[in-house]
Amino acid sequence: MPCRSPFKRHRFPQDIILCAVRWYLRYPLSYQDVVDLLTEHEISVDRSTVYRWVIKFGPEITKRSEKHLRRASVEWHVDETYIRVGGKWRYLWRAVDANGQMIDFRLTVRRDAKAARAFLNKAIERVRLHRPITIVTDKAQSYRRVIREINHCYDPHFDSIRHIDKKWRNNRIESDHAAMKRLLGYRQSFRSLRSAKATLSGIETIRTIKRGHIHNKQPGIRGEIQFVSQLFAAA
Repeated sequence: MPCRSPFKRHRFPQDIILCAVRWYLRYPLSYQDVVDLLTEHEISVDRSTVYRWVIKFGPEITKRSEKHLRRASVEWHVDETYIRVGGKWRYLWRAVDANGQMIDFRLTVRRDAKAARAFLNKAIERVRLHRPITIVTDKAQSYRRVIREINHCYDPHFDSIRHIDKKWRNNRIESDHAAMKRLLGYRQSFRSLRSAKATLSGIETIRTIKRGHIHNKQPGIRGEIQFVSQLFAAA
């Protein structure tokens, strides 16, 4: 049975929707900026429509890109930063590999061992058989305890994951946080956890595509446009 097209009942063509979503996720633009750019091309859309497109198709791009991802390396860099959601600070946990490839992210209310455990278990489950051999973190005690628990779960007599907690070794993800914050620009406050997760999912995926951490992508911006379009070719 053929899959239902995600563009069904949308008034605008697929190419326009994907173009607007990709603009918003790739560049530090507001919804109004995207509306203005579309208006320059004589396409009339309001901000709420662009918002709904991003919330719907950002995660959809992430889901369809999964099978094209390159295998992450077994050295991870893990750290957390913070963003505003609903007027309150929330913690954004992120993990990248030694090549800067995004592994996973998670938004939480608290920064504690429970949140660290949930995030690391989620990230390891995502890569499945390709578990990390080394995890580099800052000196937060919660990481040490959680990684020890994970090691005990896999093999009580062997530390399968080596933990390095030297802050200077974690400059890779610190600089990646900074790049993410620059991309978010003044959009660093989200209305809800749902919209934050959907938007961040799309941003992380578009950054992954841009950096070439996927298979079957041609170089340059045209390669990015073509890849995203091909994800929805069947639709």
